[in-house]
Amino acid sequence: MLDQIRGLHHVTSMADDARTNNHFFTNTLGLRRVKKTVNFDSPDVYHLYYGDRAGTPGTVMTYFPFPQMPRGRAGTGEVGTTVFSVPKESFGFWQERLTQLGVTGLKAEEAFGERRLNFAGPDGDGFALVEVENDPRTPWTEGGIAEDHAIRGFHSVSMRLRDEGATAELLKFMGYEELDRKDGVTRLIVPGGNGATLVDLETLPNINRAAQGAGSVHHVAFAVDNREKQLEVRKALMDTGYHVTPVIDRDYFWAIYFRTPGGVLFEIATNEPGFDRDEEIDHLGEALKLPQQHKHLRAILESHLQKLDG
Repeated sequence: MLDQIRGLHHVTSMADDARTNNHFFTNTLGLRRVKKTVNFDSPDVYHLYYGDRAGTPGTVMTYFPFPQMPRGRAGTGEVGTTVFSVPKESFGFWQERLTQLGVTGLKAEEAFGERRLNFAGPDGDGFALVEVENDPRTPWTEGGIAEDHAIRGFHSVSMRLRDEGATAELLKFMGYEELDRKDGVTRLIVPGGNGATLVDLETLPNINRAAQGAGSVHHVAFAVDNREKQLEVRKALMDTGYHVTPVIDRDYFWAIYFRTPGGVLFEIATNEPGFDRDEEIDHLGEALKLPQQHKHLRAILESHLQKLDG
């Protein structure tokens, strides 16, 4: 069993409009845009990152906004819901705020003894807020939401699977432990992690496979401290029979990817070097930052990419 995984690192999804996406996360949810860059493989498309002040692993939601991308079709083999942690007694604030701002899909419920508010993103993305007592992570408060209500980071992700068995075994190999089972959902936790330590597995044997599009999660990334730990994880996964990519430099972290038995794409990402490697911490996400191989395209990309607020 591995002991290098610290919890979630980031979740990457797809959207169809960059300006709408940026407004939703920075205004509606009050997160900080910590990086404005482009897709490594398709530089005419943004890669936008949102999180806390520094883009701390375990807080970062990222997006590829492909213009006019058709919506995805929900189903199995994907992350169905990305869940954020908010303070106790902030439920009413968020319910009122999201209602006033016209957010759809609002549904209050209780799961695993926690108060939960489900809602949809601009592309039908599945989100929820869960009240967590004494989450020690420091929130971003310059997005217009006070500290006693502001999002702390990820609480969990929920994966929809036709059969949870092999994915549950994989997560246990990655250092997760079963915490609880309730109403067809298995909850796993990585002990002593970074605060974003939970994964829920929902078994839906009669549901069709998802089709990716706007509003779909592209992949979920798990955090390791550094490249040395990442290489240890890569070797262990390959020795177990998984087909894992070589290490890829993503400028702000190093990444490896592999497809899980349930169909979800996993990434293992390093906590180093961080989002301040090419911008001062006080100015994260302000300027368009380009990977080295795309820097010669700056003039073209700046004229082509949609202008964002802020």
